[in-house]
Amino acid sequence: MQEKSIARWLLKDSVLNVADAARLILEMQELLGTKSKELQRHELILLMRRVIQEGASKIENDEQTATLESAMWSCIEEKTAYLRPVSLRDLRYFARRILSSRNAATLKLRHATSSECRRILQEAHGNSKSAYVKARAILHSVFNYGIRREWCDSNPVSRLDKPKVQEKAIEPLTLNEVHQLKQAARESDMLLSLKLMLYGGIRPAEVARLRMDDICWNENEVIIRPCVSKTGGGRSVPLRGCSRIPDWQRIIPRNWARRWKELRKKAGFSKWTPDACRHTFASYHAAYFRNLPMLQLELGHGDLDLIRSRYVRPAVSSDAKLFWENADE
Repeated sequence: MQEKSIARWLLKDSVLNVADAARLILEMQELLGTKSKELQRHELILLMRRVIQEGASKIENDEQTATLESAMWSCIEEKTAYLRPVSLRDLRYFARRILSSRNAATLKLRHATSSECRRILQEAHGNSKSAYVKARAILHSVFNYGIRREWCDSNPVSRLDKPKVQEKAIEPLTLNEVHQLKQAARESDMLLSLKLMLYGGIRPAEVARLRMDDICWNENEVIIRPCVSKTGGGRSVPLRGCSRIPDWQRIIPRNWARRWKELRKKAGFSKWTPDACRHTFASYHAAYFRNLPMLQLELGHGDLDLIRSRYVRPAVSSDAKLFWENADE
């Protein structure tokens, strides 16, 4: 009777009664299995105390999380310091599409499953493999960010297959098309820009961001600084085909995108494939120099397979020879 009185006194401020406490203890013993039957009374009390403490800690951790919406925008905010405006705009577009999926915005990171992430990605970008792959990468980075912030313990996106995207083949410009572009550029302020794209493989956006002191005329090379590069990695590219450019044309003009569009129109191109000059450079480089590691360095790629599958198209050796021999014309 004295023990019952003590038990009731201990539970006087609790909504539980003695019977409730007894049932909970029995349930805990059942969950612990035979281990609980092998222990002495004081050992069993210590074990149960440990179970209670670790269970409470887990519940607290489970509640310490964030919604996908708040984690997404917090992750993007962290990237604003080093991403260019166009990259941020692209990232925010994908984020809004992901969050517009059913129940995506309110999804708790710690409780998210791989199947839920798959559904969200399918609803947001299931109609395009390339968009799905990009959205998957963004969602994956958000969960990694959540792990660093202790909002979740694992990344459910890691268990989702990454679909293979079949890149469309981009044919290099013909020698006649190259001649048309160079002919149109000779009387403009875009000759240097065109040569950097055709004979250096530099992306249009990278050319537009170049400073004149990035072009080292004495050393015959162009420095692509990390802040200029699309991928954020710096590289140096040989300065080819530029030795005869007069001083007045050794400039990167303002309003570059408009000037580039005008040059293509002047050269007779009604349609244009993005990065056509870069693909032309890669194809003729591979056919003439036959040195893919060197091409990899000049393109700034970390993967030779990508160069083989996307950038290098078959080019006739004689055409490649003429392409490089006429670089300075």
